[in-house]
Amino acid sequence: MSYTPFNAPILSGLLSDREIAACFSIKVEIAAMALFEAALARATAAAGLIPADAGDAIASVCSHFEPDMAELNAATARDGVCVPELVRQIRAAVDEQHTPHVHFGATSQDVIDTALMVRMKPVVATLRERLGAIAGQIAKLEERFGDRPLMARTRMQAAQETTIARRLATWRMPIERHAVRFEEVAPRLLNLQLGGPIGTREAYGDKAGMVAGRIGTILGLSVSDQSWHSARDTIAEFASLLSLITGSLGKIGQDIALMAQNEIAEIELSGTGGSSAMAHKHNPVRAEILVTLARFNATLVSGMHHSLVHEQERSGAAWTLEWMLLPQMCIAAGASTRTALGLLGQIERIGSA
Repeated sequence: MSYTPFNAPILSGLLSDREIAACFSIKVEIAAMALFEAALARATAAAGLIPADAGDAIASVCSHFEPDMAELNAATARDGVCVPELVRQIRAAVDEQHTPHVHFGATSQDVIDTALMVRMKPVVATLRERLGAIAGQIAKLEERFGDRPLMARTRMQAAQETTIARRLATWRMPIERHAVRFEEVAPRLLNLQLGGPIGTREAYGDKAGMVAGRIGTILGLSVSDQSWHSARDTIAEFASLLSLITGSLGKIGQDIALMAQNEIAEIELSGTGGSSAMAHKHNPVRAEILVTLARFNATLVSGMHHSLVHEQERSGAAWTLEWMLLPQMCIAAGASTRTALGLLGQIERIGSA
């Protein structure tokens, strides 16, 4: 992942999410790539495409493989991907008789994309769980304060009196819809990538379905009939969902920041931020961060839509752009859900005391 505020020494305390960010660490990424190579070896051995002892030996090496990271770094600058060097190192680590069977029939994109999906599984699970918790917290606020009156505001001007429950419902309903969207997109997203050099799985012949199915079972990923090397619409769809989530949470943050203004005082928060110059200040920091993260992901999602444009069967340029953007969007969504949970927990009062 490129250097960002999410792993900066100071700003990460404000903006990052350790649980989601861990899924994009180099250690976890390499481990996921090794998992793919091990699963590939076992699947091709089970299909009789490579010797059984080769499958066992390769899988054994991959289970504890630690690459030379300096060599991976240098090779990536040359090759544009780390996989050729990674495969070379795995081949060097197995007995010579097994080297021809390492990475059998696969291509670099199969390794990188599948490793991404292996790491996306906990990202999806974490975000889904947090969305449920956020909806639950809002529902509890509705129970506590919902019957109280509240001045509705349109275009930031006083309009007519309503209830707190109505405003809270506008916070809760999109979150519940996003949870449904997760249910819809997850099976499409968490999908094995296995296509070989040009996406046709030709090395596996009539056993391609068997090999793909077994790898999918080992890694806990769904399996489609074809590879999706240059069809990135589902990843862009997921990125759009991430932006929808941060946008909906940003709306909550914006509302709370406005409600917390001294002149309005429609909400009371505990644990607010202080000022170096004005001791009386109670800054709604978490509310502000939700707005920031919403705008951040709204900016990056356009880049993810640019990454849809692959030339023919594979694009190095579009693919690399995706690598730069998607991890940041995931971490921003993680930070947003984490921050929202904290902010909702800070609410001591809504409406008149």
